[in-house]
Formats: sequence, C-alpha cells, structure tokens
Amino acid sequence: MMMTHGHAQSQPPVYPSLPPAHRVPLLLLPSTASSSARKARACPHPAAMPSKLSVWYNKLVDFNVESLFAKPRGSGPPRTVFVNEPIPAEYYDHKHRVKKEHIFSSNQVITSKYTAITFLPRNLLEQFRRIANVFFLAIAILQFFSIFSTVSPGLVILPLLIVLTITALKDGYEDFKRHQSDRSINYSQVRVLKGGDFANENPMAGKAKTFARAMVPAFRRSTKSKRTQGDVENLQHGAPPEGIHTGGADLVQLPTRTEEVGVELDDGQPVEEAGGLFHHHGASRNPHWKMTIWEDLRVGDIVKIMDDEPLPADILICASSEEENVAYVETKNLDGETNLKSRNACASLTHLNTARACAKKENAFRVDCDRPDNNLYKLNAAVIAPDGSKTAVDSNMVLLRGTVLRNTAWVIGVVLYTGEDTKIVLNSGATPSKRSRVERQMNPQVFINLLLLAAMATACAIADAVLEQHYFPLGAPWLFGDTQGDDNPKINGLITFVYALITFQNIVPISLYISIEGVRTCQALFIYFDKEIVYEKTGQATLARSWNLSDDLGQIEYIFSDKTGTLTQNAMVFRQCTIDGRVYKGDEVEVDSDITDVGAIPEADEHADDSKVNVRGTSLPPPSVKQSSASSSTDVPNPLTAPAVKKAEHVLAHFTDSALIEDIAAAREAVSGSREDNHGRMLNGFWSVLALCHTALVSVDPDTGAIQYKAQSPDEAALVQAAADVGFVFRGRDREVLTLQTPFARGDKYERYELLHILDFTSARKRMSVVLRKLGGEDGEGDGKVYLLSKGADNVIIERLHPGQEAAVRTTEDHLAEFASEGLRTLTLAYKVVPEDEYEAWAKRYHEATVSLDEREEKVEAVSEEIEYGLSLLGATAIEDRLQDGVPETIADLKEAGIKIWVLTGDKLETAIAIGHSTNLIGREDNIVIIRGGGEGATPVYMQMLNAVEQFFPESGILEEDGVKLDDSMVLPQQQSRGYPLQRVNTGGSSLVGHNNGDRPGGFVLVIDGAALTYALGDEKHKNLLLKLAMQCEGVICCRVSPLQKALVVKLVKEGVGAMTLAIGDGANDVSMIQAADVGVGISGEEGLQAVNSSDYAIAQFRFLKRLLLVHGHWSYARNGNMIVNFFYKNIICIGVLWWFQIYCAWSSQYVFDYTYLLFWNTFWTIAPVIGIGLFDRIVDSHVLMAMPELYKHSMNHEYFGTKLFLIYMFDGVVQSALIFFLILYSYNSTSARHDGYDVAQYEFSSSIAVAAVMAANLFNGLNTHVWTGWIFFAVSLGIVLVWVYTAVYSALAPSLLTTFVYGNDYYLFHSAYFWFTILLVSVLSLLPRYIAKAYKLAFSPNDLDRARWLHKLDPTHDFTQDRHGGLADVSVGGGRKRHAPRARPQLFHASRTDMATGMRSVNRGFDFATEEGGVAMQRMQSHLSERHVQAAPAKRRRNASALMQAFSIRRTLRRKKHGGSQSSQPEPSLLASASAPSSPGHDARGHHHRTSDAS
Repeated sequence: MMMTHGHAQSQPPVYPSLPPAHRVPLLLLPSTASSSARKARACPHPAAMPSKLSVWYNKLVDFNVESLFAKPRGSGPPRTVFVNEPIPAEYYDHKHRVKKEHIFSSNQVITSKYTAITFLPRNLLEQFRRIANVFFLAIAILQFFSIFSTVSPGLVILPLLIVLTITALKDGYEDFKRHQSDRSINYSQVRVLKGGDFANENPMAGKAKTFARAMVPAFRRSTKSKRTQGDVENLQHGAPPEGIHTGGADLVQLPTRTEEVGVELDDGQPVEEAGGLFHHHGASRNPHWKMTIWEDLRVGDIVKIMDDEPLPADILICASSEEENVAYVETKNLDGETNLKSRNACASLTHLNTARACAKKENAFRVDCDRPDNNLYKLNAAVIAPDGSKTAVDSNMVLLRGTVLRNTAWVIGVVLYTGEDTKIVLNSGATPSKRSRVERQMNPQVFINLLLLAAMATACAIADAVLEQHYFPLGAPWLFGDTQGDDNPKINGLITFVYALITFQNIVPISLYISIEGVRTCQALFIYFDKEIVYEKTGQATLARSWNLSDDLGQIEYIFSDKTGTLTQNAMVFRQCTIDGRVYKGDEVEVDSDITDVGAIPEADEHADDSKVNVRGTSLPPPSVKQSSASSSTDVPNPLTAPAVKKAEHVLAHFTDSALIEDIAAAREAVSGSREDNHGRMLNGFWSVLALCHTALVSVDPDTGAIQYKAQSPDEAALVQAAADVGFVFRGRDREVLTLQTPFARGDKYERYELLHILDFTSARKRMSVVLRKLGGEDGEGDGKVYLLSKGADNVIIERLHPGQEAAVRTTEDHLAEFASEGLRTLTLAYKVVPEDEYEAWAKRYHEATVSLDEREEKVEAVSEEIEYGLSLLGATAIEDRLQDGVPETIADLKEAGIKIWVLTGDKLETAIAIGHSTNLIGREDNIVIIRGGGEGATPVYMQMLNAVEQFFPESGILEEDGVKLDDSMVLPQQQSRGYPLQRVNTGGSSLVGHNNGDRPGGFVLVIDGAALTYALGDEKHKNLLLKLAMQCEGVICCRVSPLQKALVVKLVKEGVGAMTLAIGDGANDVSMIQAADVGVGISGEEGLQAVNSSDYAIAQFRFLKRLLLVHGHWSYARNGNMIVNFFYKNIICIGVLWWFQIYCAWSSQYVFDYTYLLFWNTFWTIAPVIGIGLFDRIVDSHVLMAMPELYKHSMNHEYFGTKLFLIYMFDGVVQSALIFFLILYSYNSTSARHDGYDVAQYEFSSSIAVAAVMAANLFNGLNTHVWTGWIFFAVSLGIVLVWVYTAVYSALAPSLLTTFVYGNDYYLFHSAYFWFTILLVSVLSLLPRYIAKAYKLAFSPNDLDRARWLHKLDPTHDFTQDRHGGLADVSVGGGRKRHAPRARPQLFHASRTDMATGMRSVNRGFDFATEEGGVAMQRMQSHLSERHVQAAPAKRRRNASALMQAFSIRRTLRRKKHGGSQSSQPEPSLLASASAPSSPGHDARGHHHRTSDAS
C-alpha cells in the first residue's frame, strides 16, 4: 500500500518525542497528484502571470461547446421551387448530382443537443469544462506510471469514470426526452397531394439519424403515437397541441377501404376506376390527398390544411374555402398577438382548388423565392407560369409554420420553406448547454485550491531537495543508493513535487461533483412531488427538465415574461358598461351554460330555403365541420332562425344584468319623451353600435343550432356576444346587408342595414367606424338614413363629440377611470346621423382617396377624419382580459421579493399597458414612459431615450457619462431645431394631462415597442443608453417584439448587467428568450406546450413560479451553497492535518495516518452530513418564505455562496486542522500513554487525529445546518459511528487475514486516557469559534431569517403575513416584539403616461382594442364597398315598401303618449337622436376645434 521513494524499505515509526530537526523519514510516501505544468508556465514570468491567467481563464470559461457541434448554417442563396415541373439541367454537376446550393432542408426539426455520434465527444467536452475534472484526469494519468502509483491505476480512475458516467446518463436521459418531444412534432400528419400526373422533383436533404430514433424500434415508429400525461415535455416549433395529429390515418399497412387509409378526395371522383382496388403500393392513380408525416414533407409539395390545424411549413396559399380565397390564421405562437390575421391566395393560383386541378401538368408553375430570412413580416417571391407571366408574392399570401388555421374550412397551398429554413425555426437558437451560476463560481474556487495545492507541492519539493542535498554528502542512511538516474538528490525534488500533488489531491474533492449531481437530482424530484405546484385541473406536476439549475432559481433578479397564454388566458369577459351615465356591472353570478336563448323571429325571408341559407358572410362552419368542397360558399343552418347564441371561442361567459333587462323592459312600455323612453333610446343606440360596428362573422353550431360568432380578436367577439346576450343579436351579413334582432324591433321584425363603408382601426386612429344605411320598412320610418357608428379610445372619441355633452363626458370619464383602476380594457362608443347630401359628397371624396396612386393611406385617413366629427356619446364598455389564476398576486409578491419583471409581448402598446395594469406590474401611482419607433420624420429613438433620462432621471448620472450625449449625426436635419418639452397638450375636449405627471410617488415603468427596439439594439451606444434607462425603472414592457428581439433583450440584461435572468412563456415565439435566459420556464397548461421542449422547468400555471423561486429556489441555493463550502471545509481539515505532518517528516509527502482513513474520507467518514445539508436543510420553513417574499432578497443577493464565504470556511478548516494536529501531537509528546512504558508509534497518535478530524468535521457540518431533523441527526452521526467501528475492527484484524500497520492499535488506543481526552478536547475547541460567532450574530446582529426562525420556534402557528414589509425588524431575538397592522397592497388605478415620441402626457383610462390592422380581408371588403358605391347611383336608392325594416329608434307602437299634454318639445331621434342632429357646417368647425394632432 506504500511505495518507497527510489527503493522499497520498511516503514519505521516516527517518534514525536524527537526534536523536529532530527525527525527524518526513511521513505517518502506518494499518494496523489496535480498538474504541475500550469505552475511551471507561470514561474518564468511571475509579473505577467495575473493578466495571462485572467485571459486564459476567461477564454476557458467563455468557450462555447455548441460552436463545435452546431453546424453554422448560412442563409443560403435565393431559391426556385418547381411545382410539378422537372428541375433544369444546370442544377446538376458533372456527375449528374444535384448541386449542394440547390438542396433544400428537410422538414425534420430537431431541438435536442445530441445525436448518437456527437453524444460522447460533446458531453465529455461539456464535463471537462470543469477544471476539477481536468485535474482528476491528470492525477489519474500520473498514477498509471509505476513510480507514482499508490494503488491500482484502474481503481484510481474509477471514481472519475463513475462521475462522468452518471453525469452522462443524466444528460442523455434529459436529451432523450427532447428527442421524444421532437418525434411528437415530426410525426404529426398533414394532407399531401399524391397520384395523377403530379411529381415533385425538388431535391431535399436527408433526415438526421438521431439518438432517439436509433433507440426506438422500427415497428414502434410505424404505429400511432398516443398523447399521454408523459408528453408534458412536448412541442416546440410546431405550436399548439393540435400539432400532434393522430386523428387522421395511422401510418400502418393500408386496408382495403379508401376512407380508412388517409386518402381523401375533394372532387367527388372515385379513387379507382373499378371496384376500389389498389395498386401494389396501395395508392390511387387518381389525384388525392394522402396523410403524410411532417418530417417527410418536401419543398414543392402541395398540401391541404383544414380548419384548426397547425401549419407544418411555410406555405404559399393557392386557394381557400372562403370568399375571395381569404384565409384566417392565428399567429400567437409567432408574434404573441391573439387577434386573427387574414391572408389571401396568390391571384394566379386560385384555380388550384381541387386535387385534380393541382395535379394537372398544364397547371405546373415555379416560384422564385428570396433566401430564407428570420424577418416574420418580410417575404419577396414571384409565381412564374409556363408562359412566363409573373405574379408577385408577399408575406400576406404565405402561412408560416407555427401558426394555426382558424375560421377557414380548408386551404390548399404549396410548400416554400421547410425545417430549418422556416421563419419560426430561424428565430430559434440552438439548444444551449446551460451551467448554473454556482457551478461557474466553483471553477475559480477550485482554481484557488489548485494554486494552493501547487504551492504546497512546491514547498515540499524545495524543502525535500534542500534537505537531501544537505544530508547526502554526510552519508545519511536513508539516502543510501540514491545515485540512480531517476533517484538522486538532484531529481528527487521534482519527484517529491508530483508525490505531493498526489498526497494532497483531496483538496479538490472528486466526490463533490457527484454529490452535487445527486443532490440536484433529488431537488428536481422534490419539485416534481410538491403538491402545492400541481395543477389540479389536469394533474400536471411541475417538472424539472434540467436538473443542474435548481440553485439558479434562488438567484433570479430579472424575469422576462410573455403575455398571451403566460399571464393571460387569451379569453375575454364582458364585465361592465356605462350607458347614459348609468353603470351596468353585470350579475355577480356568471351563467354556466354555454348557450343563451335569444329567440328567433319567424318571418318570411326570400333568402331562406328549408331553413338553409347561402350566406357568405355567415357560412363559417365550426371546427368540427371539415369541408372538402372547393366551392366558394357552403350551405349551413340558417342563422336567421337560430334560437340561441353560443359562447364564442376565447369568450368565457355570457353577460347578464338584471337591472339592464328591467331598464329595457321599462323603455319598451315607456311614454314617448319620458325619462325611461330617452334612456331606452340610449340603450338601443349603445347595443346597436356593439352589434353592428365590427367585422365578426356568424356560424351556426350544427349540434346545438345556436349562433356562434367568429371574430378576428377575442375582445371583438366578446363585444358582439354581449350585445346578443342582451337581445341585440347580430344575425349575419348577406353580402353587404347586415341583419339585426333587437328587443325594440317594430312588429317583431329584423332590422336590416346596408354596409356602406368600414373605416378601419389602426394604432394611429385608435378607433373604428362603420357607415350604414338603414333599409326602410313598410311605413317608411327611418328609410334610407345614413349612420356613422364609432368605437375607440376615450380621448379620440371625446374630442370628436359635438358640443353640449360636457356633463355626460365628465360622468363617462369618471366611469372609465373606475374601469381602468380595475384593470379592465375600455372602449368608448358614439354615433351620428349623416345627412344624405353630406354623405354623397364625402363618399365621392373617399372613393377618390381609395383609388389614389400617391399617398393613398394619408388621403384615406384625412377623408375619414372629415366624417368622424360631431358625434353623440353613447357610453363605454369594460372588458376583462382574463388573467391566469393568481397572476396579479404572484407579480406583486415577486416585485416585493426584489425581482424586476419585464413583459415581452407581440401585442400592441395599448394591450401591453392594459395588461401591465391588471397584473400589478403598473401601479396606481406609477409613471409610464413610452418610447416608440416611427418612420421617416419621427423623433429619433435615441433622442426619446435621452429626453426621458433628462426629464425623469437627471440625478442618475447617466448624462455625465462619456458617449451618452447626442451627436449631431443622430438628429435628422428637420428635427435639429425641434424641441420636445414634456408639457400639457390642449386637446380641447377634456384635459388628458395628469396634474403631477412624472412626479407621482410610484416608480417608473418603461414601455418600448419593437420598432424602437430595432434602433435601440442596433449598436452599442443605443444599447448602453437603453440599458441604463431601463435600470432606472421598476418594470419594462416591450410590445410588438419579434421572437428574436425577445432573445436580444434578455441577452442585453444578462450580459450588460451580469444579472441572473429567467424567461417564461408558452409559445414557440418564446423559445428564443427561454434559451437565452439563465433559466427557461415553459408553461405546460391545458393548451400550450410549445415552449416546454426548450425549457429548463415546465409549470402549468404562472402562479406556480412564486413557490418555484421563493421556496424551491431559495432552499436549493441555500442548501447547495452551504453544502459546497462545507465540502471544501471538511477536505481542507483533512489535507491540513497531512500538511502539518510534513514539518516532522522532512517534507517527504508522507501520510500521517493509515492510507485507508484518507481513502474513505470522502466516501464513508464525512460524506453523509454534507449530503444531508444538500437534501434536508431548510433555511426557513416554506410557509414563511411564501408569506414573506422579501426574504428572497437574501438568496438573490448571493449570501449563501461566494468566494468570500469559501475563504472563510477554508480558513476555518486550516485553523481546526492545526488545533487537531498539534494538540494531539503534543499531548502524546508528553509522558507515554502506554502502561508498558514504551513510547507511542506514529499510527497510534495519528489514529486519534483521524478520529478527531472526522468528529470535528461532521459536528461542524451539523453546526452549520439550520434545522435538525431526524435525517440530519442520522447523517451527522453516521460517519462518526462508522469511523469508530472501523478503527476498532481494522485494528483487530490479525496479520494472517490482512497485513496492516495498525494491528493491535485498538488495545493501546481504547485503554489510553490521551485518546479519550484529546478527541473530546479538540472536538470542542474546533467547534467553539464558529459556535461563538453564530451565537453572537443571533443575539446582537440577527437578520430577518434569524428572526423568522426564532418566531417560528416560539410560536409554530404564527401568521407571518403580518410581518411583511419590514415587520420582522421589530422582533428581538429572546425578547418581545411590537405588533404592526399589515400594510394593504396598493390598489390598481390609472397611471400617468408620457409618450416621448410626441411629448404628450395623458392619464391612462384603460383603452385597448385588438384587431388586425390593414389586413387582407379588410382591404378587400373596403374595396368592394367603394366599388359598389360608385356603381350605384344615389337616385336609385328608393324606399322599398315591401322591405321588412324599421328605423333605429324605438318603435312608436311601444311608446305611450303623455296624458293630458302636448308632445315633448324634444326632437324624435333615430338611433337615439333625430335626423336633425348636429350636422351643419358650423359643427364641422367646432368638431375640428376639438381635435388635436398626435403626429410627431
């Protein structure tokens, strides 16, 4: 077990009674080693060592393993996609192989890190980024040389192999789950054109042979993948759960019936000409749609997507089931926006609406495309027909992967980009190899230990060389024969250096890493089995997908959150409304039923035929109705006869209000001109605007026969449905005729309106208007009147009202403020009656603007302004964007914990601000600073940020820093003389300016949009100013951001501040930021599982994030940090004892005690207490951490681990090792403890040292534990018991059984008073300094954690919520305390906001409305309406005596005349005012007086 230095000799005892100068050993004992080359390189140039070392270390730390294995894929050249055409000859090289640049990526998307080939090298590289692993490998290699060997070389390297193997297995399992998730996506199914003359010759790259595919048997890969609870780690790029399509045909052998094999026809033709027989391949000769897995999809394939199905690739639309070949798509997985987007087919491909048409050779074409690009909103391509004609293609004709088809029965399209070339994948980074902050901090600490080891080895080498060269000429007997080439005084110093490295190698414990891995694995299991963070609705537990980041959860400083699906449910509830100064808050009890009965009016309708109607605007089939027909319209149940209304998608509840119902009933019976009658007219007008001013479509559920509204955004659907719930039922649109059912309908007939114009909603206009003509009834009432119905932001609508409504405006503004304070999204409603002559003149100007070739958008907006004035105020609505459960409370608690929260969303600015209010991110007294990007002539983004700093943070010192000041080159010439004083802006209608804007006691919240971020992230100067401005704010909201911008913002904070970051989201658009953050969390709730595949932790609800961070993160960081420093301590105490012995063994690197004590030090004697700390220690109980979020600051401030704490524990170990060694050494150095009078041998007193060191180390670890449970008692006592038993048994083993140097030691030890006395003495003295320090701190300088533990000890039932907001500061440990009433959380209210782009200050009243701006469907609708207006002459608009219509006003038959009096002097209104409502030119001037330009 021991080897001699140069030659073997027997080991004599070293007598402690001898003077130190004469204690010269006869041999030098080797044990272990370290890398000496590092020290040797630094020695020649000691002065340059720090800088070189720093550079070397930084390079090593920053080394990116992914760069070696992630193939750097360029953007590639522009491509040409050949559809049913052969590829040209120039695509081939001289060997008739397709050239590499013309080969397209396969549609297989892999998010895992490893393959079967790269797993071993990549994983080893990742593990050897740990300096300790490199050191252990070097030591193991040294011991393969016989001169340095202590035990078997295989046994030496075994611990390292175990560590590497266990870590590799853990990493492999994690990645195997990613491969399974990838398979769920890649094996989804889609309908692909097959058969006929169709052939796709576009060359595709081969699919990767991945780790998981190699391990999944072939017969299992061919069966249907069933979605189970275990699929929580699913879906990344494929978007929603609908991505796992197994409802189609299974990928198994084909049966004999066509409807069972995934073959679908859409032209009514049989699959086979005779008998339905198959070819030998089981496929039809006729064109058909074949179910194919996503990863087999090819560029140039023609696919058919059905309603509610996700897109498998980036696809050019050829045709759709809808009118004008429009398709609606949900893009929330790309950009986070919840409203639907409209896309249209390429004009030259609309004839490709059946499989047979697509497969014809004469319909072949090619598509010239731009190179793959990550810009979601840019695509340039052209369709080239065989005759050479070209048709331009833009992004409005393409459906992107990750989106979902909605409200469209089917779409046929051609695949342009697949796999890695799709925009969603280009916006996602490679799966990173994340390392925890603790692990990164351990590297410099290990490096410090290595330097210490090198210093110790160097000291031993120098001392040994000096002593040998001194004693060798004197003929020292222990140096006899040292004349060999490898054994002489000149070379033995170097050999001693290596021996010392081996002897003291435990200063860097290899068991530390395997212990950390085991502890983190158990911590992941603790998270999984925590019932508090299990979503009861689905049974979904919180899952740790990366097991090595648990301690990072306790150090999070910034949280970056998505909005849709993360903070919100993407579901709306119509909560309240104000009409004519009266607020209707709805009944408190929500109606559970999905259907509200509204009744149908039985009337003869020329359009109705057998209760079926062919209504294009209302023919959207529900998701369950899968249409295969290519016809442009479809027969569906008649919405005119539907007796009920079903809840729209993303609308949670029907709106009911008993007071409103009573008011409507009272108005129906009211006397004409009475108060009830006037209020009834306001009610009629308000709900009629909601029922008519929208672009929603109507479908009829075939199962229930109820109307269901299909809208582009959830809030628009909520508004229309709320009107229907009240009785104002929108029955659909037949071409341009809108049908409305109202409670005030005359003669129980439907009202019908001709839709003349739609003035679309945009972010600049902040309003939407429709121009309608009321189609007259039999008595001619209201015949032909033109109405303008508007809804929009309160400030925009109010400034366009006609004079005389000041009282109503003030009341409405008060109600709006109340709505906004509750976090509701508001819209203000108004209307006007437009005189016929004014309308005709305006319509002509509007048409001219719409066909203008120059500045069309500006002209259309200007003409729209002309008619939107002189409005009459109706009221306002308040909609709740339903949050995930517990979101406001969670965000408030996380903010109280000191964590800054940034919301990164693709929604527009108003929506982002509204969510900020409702989630507590923006408080009632906060100040909002808005930075917006603009086009040419807008305020530069840098100037906006500089103005914000100068106005709000002049004392921050940012303006005094170098390079911050504005350069002349950054200011546009037309803006150099332009100032932007932040002052009141006179809007005329009402004051929109806060009285103390910018000076409110709350903090600041920065809101910046994606256009501004493009500039702000463009160069270092912009980024530096943006970061400094953001650091001054309590929160930041980034809106209209792309997935790539989300990742860039995360990296900006992560790298610019060096803070620990966490990103949380649920969609594929969140993948980039999840990967960029230190910790990524995916929401795996009821629907969205998209981000989980790339996340480190999967939770079901946002509220679980609080417990994950405040409890598990805090515990894990405190446990791991405490465990690591105690691990270093217990090893330094052992190495310290060995080091002090070198003074008495001529620095020969000998062991002071038997080698087995050192061998078992980290495996049996001292491993249990540190593992117990890592698993069972609790800094404070979980309910205390949840009740007092501010305690998290101790964890966030890195108090539990760091170099300072490491050095303190190292110093403790050195001091204790000195106490143990010298006290026991000099105790035994006195009178002999033996009864026979002989002096003690070395292993007699050194065994006492070994036992005492084990006891001191274990008890010291226990002293550093915060809670003593049964497991802690067991862990602390285990090593002590084992070392005592081992000492007794090992010393009693007879030489016939095992040759040892300690035989009989038990007889001398256990009979010796020195043994018992010294162990007791040194154990107490070793622990005493730490015990005194802890006692002093607890008594005289306790922190909040100490006080919390003390209170919990005194009263286990104590309610710690009473001690929030600094309440623990009044607790005296050991004494009394003062009671304070808990501070109430500030309520939400309307915050002040400053738009730095315009200098405009205003008070936020909750306005928000989501809809597609400038969409294809809206453009086509406006174009048709404008063309119809030109074609129809005004003179032909006559009253239709047979039409069953009536005026907007309440019908006369429902009004009673006043008794005994004349008619009211008030004019008879239509809608709610008479046709003579203000419409004179004079009102035009007043109307313009109340408008204020908001342009930059």
